Amino acid sequence: MQTLNLGLRAGDRELVAALNWTVDAGQCWCVIGRNGAGKSTLLRTLAGLRSPEHGCVHMGGRALSEWPLPALARERAYLAQGRNDAFGYRAIDTVLAARHPYQDDRYWDAEADYRIAHAALRALDVGHLAERDVRTLSGGERQRVAIAAVLSQETPLLLLDEPASALDLAHQVGVMELLARLCRSEGKTVVLVSHDLNLSHSVSTHALLLMGDGEWLAGPVAEVMTAPVLSRCLGYPIEAVQHGRRTIFIPAEEGNND
Repeated sequence: MQTLNLGLRAGDRELVAALNWTVDAGQCWCVIGRNGAGKSTLLRTLAGLRSPEHGCVHMGGRALSEWPLPALARERAYLAQGRNDAFGYRAIDTVLAARHPYQDDRYWDAEADYRIAHAALRALDVGHLAERDVRTLSGGERQRVAIAAVLSQETPLLLLDEPASALDLAHQVGVMELLARLCRSEGKTVVLVSHDLNLSHSVSTHALLLMGDGEWLAGPVAEVMTAPVLSRCLGYPIEAVQHGRRTIFIPAEEGNND
């Protein structure tokens, strides 16, 4: 995936200016920025759900607008930040819905669709909830079902808006490690929005920082996710602490805020 001179705005405010950015297979990118910096707007644009104000997004060498929708649905999967379940579908049904791009003229789910959907639920530790009404699930359980649906879509590119939100600590770590493993072992590409600097740093290969005024910075995490740059990006002083082989980011103490 590639963006060419991409520009995004929210009303009169410039969010992203002239973003020339390439995301390659096997990479895991985290998108970081303050509230309102344009992270979700960028992700929706990459998914083809909104048009950019300037420039374009290319996938497989052609603009998103040139892709037939069924073909695009087999290339990228998108996890929105929130959802509202108006009807009482079973968890397995919500995951099976993500298999629609592969059903062509079929009007029913094949055995392979069920196998893929159940495997995705098990991978997210919600296999035992397959027959449950999604409206009866906790927020964290519902989030893992939503991620299972994204996985069952079997696309090479995953666009995920805060996938670890609403999850307890064990499942936050499990989900993020699963995504990193998919990049390493299956060559999938992940672009995720996250406010957790430490989780993002631990699993991502690259980072895209949105400064909120159009400016951006992209590159390998070791080069981009540094305390001074993150402090400027997030509008609050950040300190980096080494713990063994890990880098841990913490808010600076009050006395160091000058």
